[in-house]
Amino acid sequence: MQAPKDIFRVWDQFKHFPMERFTKIFVMNKQPEKRQRTVAQMKEHYEKYNITGNCFDLAIWLLHELREQGIKAYAVGHDMLTEKAHVAVVAEDARGIKYLCDLGDQWIQPICIDAKSETFHSNDCEGFFPGATIQVLAAEDEVTILYKRPNGKMSKQTYDLQPIDDDTLLVAAEMSQRTLSKEPLFECRLYDGDDVVHWEFYNWRSFSSSMNGLVYDEPLHTVEEWAKRIHEKAGYPIDFLLEVLSYYERFRKNV
Repeated sequence: MQAPKDIFRVWDQFKHFPMERFTKIFVMNKQPEKRQRTVAQMKEHYEKYNITGNCFDLAIWLLHELREQGIKAYAVGHDMLTEKAHVAVVAEDARGIKYLCDLGDQWIQPICIDAKSETFHSNDCEGFFPGATIQVLAAEDEVTILYKRPNGKMSKQTYDLQPIDDDTLLVAAEMSQRTLSKEPLFECRLYDGDDVVHWEFYNWRSFSSSMNGLVYDEPLHTVEEWAKRIHEKAGYPIDFLLEVLSYYERFRKNV
């Protein structure tokens, strides 16, 4: 079920990239027209501030790097052009076998979604998604991922496998940039030996998810405390975090 080395090498460049809604606030303050950043701009921001972006940012950047290596790749997802939109990438190997690459949901590695592959199966798989075994249910035009948590909870996500052309992807990405949620969101992968932990900050609570279960962090109360915690988890600059969290804090005070 694992991707070949050439696809994995590109993916591995992003293994420490969080997915977050913070950068769009930062970009909005500097770029009022709220346009999707180019890959060059994303690289500049990463080098200067150590920041990444949301699922559209990550997918567009990953697409660029895969194509630079001569790998056929295109965007897929669900609920495009809505507030629930989610985007990922499908990369194909030299034989045309398809692999799902979802940085936005902080997968550990790509996974085969092509029933034509001799390595494909629909049994439970570990080591692909933090804090869950997953099962791949492949169909011709879509793939459904079942996520099975250690506590027995199960959820699913279905991706439409119809390729999203680059122009439509850009329109959807710019719509996402203009859609600002009132709830802050920050997700990252933390590497603890052979275990990969998914850490999430959402709506002023944070928790870790691993194969040992779900653990909530001690509650915090101030922007300064949250900035310090997120900095310690992901290395984002304190000044950047204070600016973005202060923006979200105004929403919280108005609730």
